[in-house]
Amino acid sequence: MNETMVCVVGNVATQPVCRESSTGSSARFRLAVTSRYWDREKNEWADGHTNFFTVWARRTLAANVGSSVSLGDPVVVHGRLKVRTEQRDGQSWASADVDAVAIGHDLSRGTSAFRRTPRGEGTLTASQTQSQSEPNWETSPTSPTSPEREEAAQLRRQTAGVT
Repeated sequence: MNETMVCVVGNVATQPVCRESSTGSSARFRLAVTSRYWDREKNEWADGHTNFFTVWARRTLAANVGSSVSLGDPVVVHGRLKVRTEQRDGQSWASADVDAVAIGHDLSRGTSAFRRTPRGEGTLTASQTQSQSEPNWETSPTSPTSPEREEAAQLRRQTAGVT
């Protein structure tokens, strides 16, 4: 496993799932990161390949993610990148996780209103942990029309014209 500090900018591709356990709060969501490039032939911006990362937040950051981040939000994530490869059922799988140190809205694409949380409020509320279904975190390596790719394409269409 390789581990590197990264700063990743993308759109939240799944609604954050927040959990409270004996070790503290945790939250996770999928982040879609699509490169954009200038297509000289068409004289317009075009979307490149989309990469997906599972973002993990712990403790107070997790509680604040649960209160502040929603599906489709443009965010900046700073943390440790962990790339794993494994063999399952005869196929090679790779996953990229970011253990987040900081998460914030991408203010180049909109506005956000910051509210400081008082000390000691770094736990999830009952409404944050209730009725959150567990999303499917895996994508088949041979499936070009996975739900995550379709969600990312929809997010790109929603933000068309934004560079």
